[in-house]
Amino acid sequence: MAGATAVRVASGGDAVRRLYDRIGEFLIDQRLDAHPANYAFAYHLLANPDGPLAKAVRALTDGGVRLTQRDIEGLGCDLQPTHKSEIPDASPADGLVAQTQMQVEGFQDMVLAMRAETEGFGRDLAESAAAISRSATAGGSAAMIGEVAQITGAMLERVRTAEARLEAATREASELREKLEEARDNARRDPLTELPNRRAFEEAYAAQVATGEILCLAICDVDHFKAVNDQFGHAVGDRVLKAIAAALTEACSGQFVARYGGEEFAILFSAMDAETAGAKLDSARITVAAKRYRLRESDAPLGEITFSAGLTAATPSDTFHAAFQRSDRLLYAAKSAGRNCIRVG
Repeated sequence: MAGATAVRVASGGDAVRRLYDRIGEFLIDQRLDAHPANYAFAYHLLANPDGPLAKAVRALTDGGVRLTQRDIEGLGCDLQPTHKSEIPDASPADGLVAQTQMQVEGFQDMVLAMRAETEGFGRDLAESAAAISRSATAGGSAAMIGEVAQITGAMLERVRTAEARLEAATREASELREKLEEARDNARRDPLTELPNRRAFEEAYAAQVATGEILCLAICDVDHFKAVNDQFGHAVGDRVLKAIAAALTEACSGQFVARYGGEEFAILFSAMDAETAGAKLDSARITVAAKRYRLRESDAPLGEITFSAGLTAATPSDTFHAAFQRSDRLLYAAKSAGRNCIRVG
């Protein structure tokens, strides 16, 4: 996959040229605009393929998922986007995976430093025991007792230092666990609609189809959504997506509703036949089509907003790809039939 092969470093006599070529390949593979911020991001990524940024990118692109401009903004590197108006406002959780990876490496460094400080502990303890034995044999001379006291005092100080660092490392580990849990949740949630995202949906399908229960999979697509964005702007488009997400969630209560990407939503109906699932989905379609949307700023009518959908029953033998392709074909049949309708098959 593009993401899995993206993070490689050039080596050998022609390393600089090869690195330059890899930067271009990376931008093409990830379908990123060739502006300076993305070039700089790719350089930081590819020049240090084992660094925290590269590890974070591998985590985000696992399974062939491509990076988005929003991902790059979240991962940081002190880069600014060239077309910031085209990028949604970043949430506080953006870049959490990269930040956590960096903290993990910092924790590892702390533990290594602590081990380096305490590596002589066993040796000093053995020397102290031998000194005590010699002191007892020699009748406990003052010089020997002083040596023992010095060794023991240094050893105790080292123990106190190790304990303090271990306490700090334990607190750090606790914080990392919390951040990792948050990162896992954010990696599976769409920040705009707060719905599960594509990765979460595909994982849910795999888990539920394995149970053998009846499943139906629906793919919904907002009709003429590009025209909404072009005419009214992305902020209005975002509000439309949130409204449709709310309508789908309410009408399909108890089912797995996700934003699959762009203006596409996906729904996994569990323990429900296609007829019942279709009725629920059609209820959401009617709700969305009946609402009269207006611009918040001027109260001017936005026009009719509708969505089309394809719904199919999934069998235990269906791979996700097979079920998705059937739903997608039905979705396009709904689009061809005039939009604002559902096709079931």
